[in-house]
Amino acid sequence: MIWQDIVFAVGSWLLSLALLPSVIGAHKPARSSSLLTATILTVYAFTWWSQSMYAAAVSGSVTAALWYVLAAQKARQR
Repeated sequence: MIWQDIVFAVGSWLLSLALLPSVIGAHKPARSSSLLTATILTVYAFTWWSQSMYAAAVSGSVTAALWYVLAAQKARQR
């Protein structure tokens, strides 16, 4: 495992933890912001996977999934 994989993975896990209050709480970010962020993170995860940075790809996918959840929650609030 290369050090960059570890750095990206740890960063993504920390971002996922930081998102949990938004997922659980009542206040949600704008749906467009959530979808854009999730899409970019999905592209990052695919790119990390293609570079054999599997830990970063998995953790990035989790973070992207949380952003997709936030987008869905915001859509349901309307």
